[in-house]
Amino acid sequence: MLNIKKTYVTDEKKRLVAVQIDIKTYEKIEQVLEDYALVQLIDENNPEEYLSLNEAKEYYEKIRRG
Repeated sequence: MLNIKKTYVTDEKKRLVAVQIDIKTYEKIEQVLEDYALVQLIDENNPEEYLSLNEAKEYYEKIRRG
């Protein structure tokens, strides 16, 4: 787990309203979330929908030709 240094922001009544983190930590969190979402997307795919090597080559050749 990341050790996240946080700065709490309060309103005039000392109620917590926000948290600040440094940009480097934010970027790490963002990358972890993107990686997690990608893994979830990959896991959702049906293996039966995969193309064989030859099918993939034919498909990409059609795309390339327009």
